[in-house]
Amino acid sequence: MALIVMKFGGSSVADSDKMKHVANKVIARKKGGNKIVVVVSAPGDTTDDLITRCEEITADPNPREMDMLLATGEQMSISLLAMAIQSMGHKAVSLTGFQAGISTDDDYTRARVKKINPKKIFELLDKGNIVVVAGFQGMNKAGDITTLGRGGSDLTAVALAAQMKANLCEIYSDVEGIFTTDPRVVKDAKKIDLISYEEMLEMAGSGAQVMQTRSIEVAKNYGIEIHARSTFSDKEGTYIVSEEKIGRKKMEDLMVSAVTFDKNQVKFSLIDLPDVPGMAAKIFSSIAKLGINVDMIIQSAALDKKNDISFTVSKSDMKKTQQKVDELAKQLGAQTVTCDEHVAKVSVVGVGMKTHAGVASKMFDILAKNKINIEMISTSEIKVSCVIDSVDLNKAVNELHKGFKLNKK
Repeated sequence: MALIVMKFGGSSVADSDKMKHVANKVIARKKGGNKIVVVVSAPGDTTDDLITRCEEITADPNPREMDMLLATGEQMSISLLAMAIQSMGHKAVSLTGFQAGISTDDDYTRARVKKINPKKIFELLDKGNIVVVAGFQGMNKAGDITTLGRGGSDLTAVALAAQMKANLCEIYSDVEGIFTTDPRVVKDAKKIDLISYEEMLEMAGSGAQVMQTRSIEVAKNYGIEIHARSTFSDKEGTYIVSEEKIGRKKMEDLMVSAVTFDKNQVKFSLIDLPDVPGMAAKIFSSIAKLGINVDMIIQSAALDKKNDISFTVSKSDMKKTQQKVDELAKQLGAQTVTCDEHVAKVSVVGVGMKTHAGVASKMFDILAKNKINIEMISTSEIKVSCVIDSVDLNKAVNELHKGFKLNKK
């Protein structure tokens, strides 16, 4: 008897008909002789609606109260799904994150899982129940509800699968798997059958909104095989596994596996900073203390004992970053601060880059031939990213996808 963790995103449980469809899908897996743990996100746009409600009340919500609010979306889903399963003649019990034994740190709105005690889940499974767990949430040592950040239900599912030694973790959404790029932008994007943890980490970190980055880190660390697939199709999706399982030679034959992009970027620049030791440390340590993640950084060569530092952050952190950067500019002697909201990041990702030279130069050549200016560049062993003007994004994605022959995969 296999233990399977099935996670369903918000689009899969957006209304009553979809909720019933999910219930049928879960029951079918149970009838196959499996023990089933289901992790569910908030229905549809519920989380965004709750954030909008909050913004109508205050521009600066208390993080603890924000988590109390946001956690209600998943609790709606678990109770409704449990009821749907019960109405079809099967046993089901819903559990909040805390009831499922998920303990977190104290970082409200972006908490990290510290430990999981799945004793109650195992007891309910042994009694023949389908156990439905609220994704995205846990509880800290003070007894407060915490949430795990955007996409946190993925992390809930993978962390439970790891702790419970599940045979498989299935992540269901409204797409059939992981694609070579977003099919809404490139019509001939292809579904990827197998992808490595490393590639998926880079894709998630560079804008692909398929899996939460932290969930892939946990899967990699614990060797959890993930099957990303569609709620509304029985076709196989994409398996996220180790390089060894795919076969290194097969992976290295493919220079680039995917093109990703991120429109949720803002670029800040501090102009004419004094060129003295420790300047970057002062800037980025101050920003880090606010819990803001900096993505890309570029520093110009010093001229007349002055230089410029530019960096990108998420648009959701723009207001906090702007306040801090204005403060730092006065303290550190920068002449000007600029903020550019009209930028986007485009990346090419592939494990094959480890053994193929010239990926970066080919990417730059494709962008140059299409008269797309590059504002910032960053690289890793298996990724090259460029910040460009947002008006050029769709063209860049299409031309890179074609240029690296991903449409012929």
